[in-house]
Amino acid sequence: MGAAAAAAAAAAALVLVMAGLLGAAAASVGDKCSTSAGCGAGQWCFDCEPKLAGPHCARSTATNPFQLVNNSLPFNKYAYLTTHNSFAIAGEPSHTGIPRITFDNQEDTVTDQLNNGVRALMLDTYDFKGGVWLCHSSGGKCNDFTAFEPALDTFKEIEAFLSANPSEIITLILEDYVHAPNGLTNVFKASGLQKYWFPVSKMPKNGQEWPLVSEMVTSNQRLLVFTSARSKQVTEGIAYQWNFMVENNYGDDGMDAGKCSNRAESAPLNDKTKSLVLMNYFPSVPMKPTACLQHSRGLTGMSNTCYGSAGNRWANFIAVDYYKRSEGGGAFQATDLLNGMLLCGCQDVKACQRGSSVVCSA
Repeated sequence: MGAAAAAAAAAAALVLVMAGLLGAAAASVGDKCSTSAGCGAGQWCFDCEPKLAGPHCARSTATNPFQLVNNSLPFNKYAYLTTHNSFAIAGEPSHTGIPRITFDNQEDTVTDQLNNGVRALMLDTYDFKGGVWLCHSSGGKCNDFTAFEPALDTFKEIEAFLSANPSEIITLILEDYVHAPNGLTNVFKASGLQKYWFPVSKMPKNGQEWPLVSEMVTSNQRLLVFTSARSKQVTEGIAYQWNFMVENNYGDDGMDAGKCSNRAESAPLNDKTKSLVLMNYFPSVPMKPTACLQHSRGLTGMSNTCYGSAGNRWANFIAVDYYKRSEGGGAFQATDLLNGMLLCGCQDVKACQRGSSVVCSA
């Protein structure tokens, strides 16, 4: 073999060795896969079952607009991925010793939800067993077979996340059936969450802008809590949700294509005296297989419909079941759309230039 041929062979061998060391290039969203390890960062390998097309790489984490663009705008100028019944986790062991007979709405722990970019949690709080529990129940009563876990356990997960992530803000939206005096306040104190409390006195009235995210971070007031119980704004200093937020219908009524109207408790969606907008997009009966297609096809369309219904305001919270299920971008891409429109008028927050609130990148 000549010197030139030998050199070429050596170079080819080196390429093969390097390819083996580095491995194949990671797949992109929508590419076929066999394991999540073969997908890119922030993705997982998932089979959108109704299509029977086999597993594909799909997004599993949210874009952080505070890091990508800036955190110097008011809190209501951003959108936050929200999980409906965040605590109702498939496979959660019974904490009462009685088998659970109720629906689940999520598949990840609350800690994993937060680590994946969820920034608002919808929780159902009840008096139960002498304390406050998270239950998926009806009639305002928690039972052994509808109870998931003590609220303290979930609140401690939230506290651990806030402690480890000092630039993040979490919103809790409580469907509140706690009647014990100071019942919720006692759990917030016991969990250590009280030190992050954003006070009602700083929440804007009559549709004004919220404080800047950067100011909320600097003051360490990074936990917003809203309750469905009107009296608790006075008795416990917990914001009554409908004083500050409008919300569309939930369940099947909230998924009717081309329609977006307020739920009964909420003011009309175009009431601009409430400066936060919550958009629900989940069925009355949660179903894992259909969640995939719902997130992939109808979610973005409903975001646009609700924009018009809310007086040309993009939603700040987008609430879903089984938040990671999609054919590709799903709820994460829908949140990117909302943040893109809120921050720079772009269809995707990734098109916003860092530090700018008015210019789209090419």
